[in-house]
Amino acid sequence: MIRINLLPHREEKRKRRKIAFYMGLGGAAAVGVFAVLVWFTVLDQMISNQKDRNQFLTNEITKLETQIKDIATLRAEIDSLKARQKAVEDLQTDRNTPVYLLNELVKQTPEGVYLTSIKQSDQSVAITGIAQTNERVSEFLRNTAYNSQWLERPELIEIKVAGITNNNTREQRRLFDFSMRVSLKRPAPAAAPAPQRPASGAARTSS
Repeated sequence: MIRINLLPHREEKRKRRKIAFYMGLGGAAAVGVFAVLVWFTVLDQMISNQKDRNQFLTNEITKLETQIKDIATLRAEIDSLKARQKAVEDLQTDRNTPVYLLNELVKQTPEGVYLTSIKQSDQSVAITGIAQTNERVSEFLRNTAYNSQWLERPELIEIKVAGITNNNTREQRRLFDFSMRVSLKRPAPAAAPAPQRPASGAARTSS
């Protein structure tokens, strides 16, 4: 027996196609929404992690700034202590300067030169005296310029004939009045001497 379908099969196919299309569209929309939610979640997590890192860096920077301020304060205190120490050392040196000055003048004054006046003003010393010859004055200037630890930059102000003297041999000699200026300096601290090893001969002798 032959069966003939008289129902509108074309309309049924169209309905099924529409249903499949809408289902596919809905599935694609669901997948898209899911993908957006996943991306949003991942992005939010990344932003949260970056905020945590930024906060950590900010805290560490704050700690470092505090440490830097402490170091700067310590350096300022150290510089202040060094300045006080230097002031005390300079005061001690200035207290003993007249003694060092007189001792140095005794060392550097050659024979035939007699000092009549010594006047100190800050770091400058004015000296007047009598010399037997001009060469003695020149030697005195060289000694204070090159051989002294406490004196420097000697400057001859005036030299003139003071008079003529007679000695026991009845020889006449001219004397010279001179005046000069010299500057005081602080000697560099002496380095600690290196330990010396005994000589081999001395070692054999002591044994």
